[in-house]
Amino acid sequence: MDVGLHQLRCFLTLAEEQHFTWAAERLGIPQPTLSRTIRRLEEHVGRRLLDRTTRHPRLTPEARPARAAEDRRR
Repeated sequence: MDVGLHQLRCFLTLAEEQHFTWAAERLGIPQPTLSRTIRRLEEHVGRRLLDRTTRHPRLTPEARPARAAEDRRR
């Protein structure tokens, strides 16, 4: 299974918002769906991409290059 555009969009939006509820609202999807999408993406790449706290996920060191690459692309 390849990483899909939807998964990448979810990851990048969550990385920007740093809040599951806000990211889900921005994407127009339910928060549990966003959580499952991120979990599946992490399972696909074989590593955690986010350190989760109660409400504010933070990018792990492994995930930061993907976010930086997207920032440079914009």
